[in-house]
Amino acid sequence: MTPRIMSDDVEGMWCCETELSGDGTIRSVAPHEPDLVTARVLVRLHGEPLGYVTLPAADGDVDRHHLLKTVWEQWGDDVNGHLAAEGVPALTGLDIEDLAVPAAGPGCSNHVEPDESVSVVVCTHNRSSILVRCLAGLKALTYPKLEIVIVDNAPSDGSTRAVVEEVMASDDRFRYVVEPRAGLSYARNKGLAEATGTLLAYTDDDVSVDPGWIEGLIRGFRRRPDVGCVTGLVCTASVSTSAEAYFDARAASWSTRPRPEIFDMHGARRAGALYPYSAGIYGTGANFAFDRAFLAAIGGFDEALGAGARTRGGEDLDAFVNTLLEGRAIAYEPSAVVWHHHRAGREDLLRQLYGYGTGFAAFITKTIANPATRWDVVQRVPQGLAKMVRIQSDTREALGEEVESPRGAALVEFAGYAAGPFLYWRARRDNRRINRRI
Repeated sequence: MTPRIMSDDVEGMWCCETELSGDGTIRSVAPHEPDLVTARVLVRLHGEPLGYVTLPAADGDVDRHHLLKTVWEQWGDDVNGHLAAEGVPALTGLDIEDLAVPAAGPGCSNHVEPDESVSVVVCTHNRSSILVRCLAGLKALTYPKLEIVIVDNAPSDGSTRAVVEEVMASDDRFRYVVEPRAGLSYARNKGLAEATGTLLAYTDDDVSVDPGWIEGLIRGFRRRPDVGCVTGLVCTASVSTSAEAYFDARAASWSTRPRPEIFDMHGARRAGALYPYSAGIYGTGANFAFDRAFLAAIGGFDEALGAGARTRGGEDLDAFVNTLLEGRAIAYEPSAVVWHHHRAGREDLLRQLYGYGTGFAAFITKTIANPATRWDVVQRVPQGLAKMVRIQSDTREALGEEVESPRGAALVEFAGYAAGPFLYWRARRDNRRINRRI
């Protein structure tokens, strides 16, 4: 049964995961609250997601027999297909008393030899209390050839430096740098300039990464030699407020897809009139990685787009589309798992939705201003407007009839669409002034 989530009365959902080749433990990055009576369990085999199972939860646990029975009914063939590729005999079922799924061997498709060096970049602005949780996950990353660059964006005090330096004292993989110009794209480009790895992975300060996150990203790069960008699965970390429930439904395009995909401008392009300018189908800036040399060659991120700029967003979609237009492929790799802590309050959610609107409209304005893409985009405007409307209806459908959407959610996003073009031109003017002072 779908939990009833109202604006002031939230039952919520425990978001957690289990690994079939493990000991059956149910894990989560957010603590289980006593009033959460439903669990949504991400089921994985050797790190690879099979899908989600939703079932009752009590006392911080779920009925393991029920869980495994459901897993076998839905994905038994997938489990045996994965094991067969490793030369492991087929199973006839899953049972909590005899969980006979072996650990991953060297022949596992998810096994990654650490050939490439990787730089992780996390950009943060005056959120040291949230960053602590993110750093804890980064410390647990298992990939050996790794550096982690924390970019402190236009800090107003030394709290972020203090938090990062405490971690640096015990983990020499971490580095602290400052980007004085306010804006996420400025900060991401600072990370690009500071990074030394062959591959460059980005995540946000409100994300908890999986210990095997980097291995998943590398697996995406190895799907094809022309992959320039990899995105991953961004799971919801918690649904305990109506705002989190709404965003969870809204984020389904990059939080629920358990199968890998390739996007390019040739045979692996997604059907639809808006492709390749569609928002949401590739992934999100909370979990993506680039061939560092390629990202530098295309100029990094547009500093008139993104959080902290007037436009508030759009820089990740811009980077995705640039990747495709430059002839490279994007690999969506769900084994690269992170957990996103959504905005828990209504006002924070509305600000985020407004930024989605302004960022997307600013990105479209940029493409129309570019003669190389202008006509390609203009002729798709009617379909784009129709999709904007469908996003709202799809989100309401995903929430269910018993779930109340936050008041004003659709209105503020459409207000963002209207303001985006004007804000993009103002952001470009701001950047020219800032860069003249440097």
